[in-house]
Amino acid sequence: MKTSLHEALRQVRDLQQAILEKQRFKGYSGRARALGGCAALAAGLVLGSALVPDSSSAHLAGWGIVFALALTFNYWALIYWFLHDPEVGRDMRRLRPAMEIVPLLVVGGVLTAALALHDEFNLLFGMWMVMYGLVNFSARAVLPRGLSWVGLYYLSCGVLCLLGLPALSFTRDSWLMGGVFFLGEFFGGLVLHYDEKPWPSLRTFFGFPAPARTEESD
Repeated sequence: MKTSLHEALRQVRDLQQAILEKQRFKGYSGRARALGGCAALAAGLVLGSALVPDSSSAHLAGWGIVFALALTFNYWALIYWFLHDPEVGRDMRRLRPAMEIVPLLVVGGVLTAALALHDEFNLLFGMWMVMYGLVNFSARAVLPRGLSWVGLYYLSCGVLCLLGLPALSFTRDSWLMGGVFFLGEFFGGLVLHYDEKPWPSLRTFFGFPAPARTEESD
């Protein structure tokens, strides 16, 4: 009797897992996301150097380029998945989770324009981090649970920048923005790529074969 009950519970858990796996949105690319994080880190280092004029407009343009690159990386991968994955069948309804973040991106753009018009550039880093944290929470029901921690990380960093770092400078502290987004996007890319499966090695994330296991001799 007890064995039958345990077997029934196991079957229920397996069924629940199968349903969740069927509902999981797989259109985002972990590698594309990590690549966007690398672009943010590179931009933070370049914008913080003597190569770029110490002007808010030049730095805003630089971060705009990073945002455009990140969108290109991620949505190119999304389009490729939509067109070539046989399980998707080019069903537009499968793109719903990706479309649900568009209003948040629009709000972020409006807030960026409003702060820039009022010369409140020093608030942009914190606002961007908070908005990106909300983006990570927006589709958490159909994405790996680890992205909720990424969202919490961005929210925490954003609140710290807005309330805890009053002397933060938009033109002098670009390294902070680049570092925060590099860590968030790289870890988020790992979460998406392995989709709650064991992470065998960072080598596989970069497309290299996993290291061969050596068997211990008796």
